[in-house]
Amino acid sequence: MRVSTTINYSGDVKAAAQEAARLEAGGVDMVWVAEAYGFDAVSLMGYLTALTDKLTIASGILNIYSRTPSCLAQTAAGLDNLSGGRFALGLGASGPQVIEGFHGVPYNAPIGRSREIIEICRQMWRREDKLNFQGKYYQVPLPADKGTGLGKPLKIINHPLRADIPIYIASLGPKNIQLTAELANGWLPIFFHPEKADGVWGDDLRAGQAKRDESLGPLDVVAGSMVAIGDGAESTRDVMRPMIALYVGGMGAKGKNFYNTLFTNYGYGAEAEQIQDLYLDGKKKEAAALIPADFLEAVSLCGPEGYIKERLAQFAEAGVTNLNVTPVALDGDNVGLVAKVKELASEI
Repeated sequence: MRVSTTINYSGDVKAAAQEAARLEAGGVDMVWVAEAYGFDAVSLMGYLTALTDKLTIASGILNIYSRTPSCLAQTAAGLDNLSGGRFALGLGASGPQVIEGFHGVPYNAPIGRSREIIEICRQMWRREDKLNFQGKYYQVPLPADKGTGLGKPLKIINHPLRADIPIYIASLGPKNIQLTAELANGWLPIFFHPEKADGVWGDDLRAGQAKRDESLGPLDVVAGSMVAIGDGAESTRDVMRPMIALYVGGMGAKGKNFYNTLFTNYGYGAEAEQIQDLYLDGKKKEAAALIPADFLEAVSLCGPEGYIKERLAQFAEAGVTNLNVTPVALDGDNVGLVAKVKELASEI
């Protein structure tokens, strides 16, 4: 089991990147750089290529709407070159509040768009011919009746370092899960509950994998959460409450919140409704207080070393191959904590 971590994108991102570089010494294999509606992720990933030597730098995620498919492919090829083949392209649909509210473009056809973007990226990276893609959602070059008529097929000038840059997809819904299992190199589920994951996602994962090209290899499943090891570490789980409440309660309107639906699918329907009502009413602390303790325990890794080892085995049994951790060291030594997690994970 590999170990990865996610950069904190809402604070001092330069300091967060430097912390990620230090965690490389603890054995972190991969670092995820989010974008959301903060600073762009690409600048920070470029900065990380200069700070690190071994770990994989990945977007976690770039949304599929605010950049053209060709721009996404260029960006991935450029970062892969800068890092010496250490880049992974994480993609996701985000949500209508961000896409329409922040970027001002329609939120539509996330599944079809994702499929075409993956195909365009891989065509461009292979550089076998000039890019000519005429899909339902993207036409490259643009047909004459949709523009000036002067567009012509082009081939990326630079030779990408790799033609098989890994693509990860953040997906939650049935059709998107199936697409991920069919076409992506890796999957980024959020709030992964080892004991309930198969009941929520298993059938769709298997349906997609039945169509999967063997050349892609096994699907890399990236999941995990906060990690704290030691006596009394269980109390640190409460740190996650505001973030979970934000997603379950505030990331979307009534009936249009993917995370709220996931929470319901896990069996917390009543709590999901109450959390959303409170959060949308501005009662964020009250909403956070309603996150069930058993859910906090299930999605995190907080407790004595022996307990953590048992939980790691449960994550592995549920299919997790890449443990994404947010280290919270009780003694302040996050590098040492990551090294311990890496040691325990290697024994699974």
